[in-house]
Amino acid sequence: MTPLDYGRSFLIGTAPMNEVRFWVESRIRIIDEETDVSADYYQCASCKSEDTIAERDLFLKDNYDFLPVFGPEFGLIFRRNAWHNEGYKSIVKTEDMWDGPLVHLVEGSACTLLDTTDAVLEATRRYAPIVAQTEIRDTATSLRAVIEYPVKTMNTRRSGPDYQVDTGPVLFPDLSLRSERQVDGMLLAFIAFNTPHFADFVLEVPTSAAGPAAESDREVQVHHYSKRLSVKAKNRLYAVE
Repeated sequence: MTPLDYGRSFLIGTAPMNEVRFWVESRIRIIDEETDVSADYYQCASCKSEDTIAERDLFLKDNYDFLPVFGPEFGLIFRRNAWHNEGYKSIVKTEDMWDGPLVHLVEGSACTLLDTTDAVLEATRRYAPIVAQTEIRDTATSLRAVIEYPVKTMNTRRSGPDYQVDTGPVLFPDLSLRSERQVDGMLLAFIAFNTPHFADFVLEVPTSAAGPAAESDREVQVHHYSKRLSVKAKNRLYAVE
């Protein structure tokens, strides 16, 4: 799986009233090891709810974050209000999302695997674009996923030497779920890792706005990145130039 050049990869809708262009922010490839069939999903950058090409008052009053995901058959739309709304996650036929997208993916013309800490630090300090691939697997379902994303934040320390990736949002798949619609088990997450063999995720889930001490029958919930998860993984970093 050759890393994408995320600065030049987009999806464009084909609906005549709104040929919207989305920047690809991450992709995930899910592989069924029983059938050797794979499928790619593209998570795009978020925007705000709007009245498109209106004369005035372009942002909707009850505004929400809007984030689309495009798959081969089904896609997702995340709508995050300030409160916990029932319409947070919608599953949609991809062909019905702006009449189906044109996919413009640009692979990195020169991708160098950063297979040592020194190589990671050197690429970071010379401002090279860095793309990560995190591979996870569920042995019970024989499902495997490669989550790919540009590294937006990289922590480094010369005294170690050490590094730590902390970036998102990315798509996180529930590989324990075998479903005809793989999007059923997908959530948004941020990811962090500092070794090649594990990754930590914090997932966006319904979360008490009053804090963990709030009484359950009185709490107000929002969608927030709060559920922590640590998994075995294979992490790869590339300088993509």
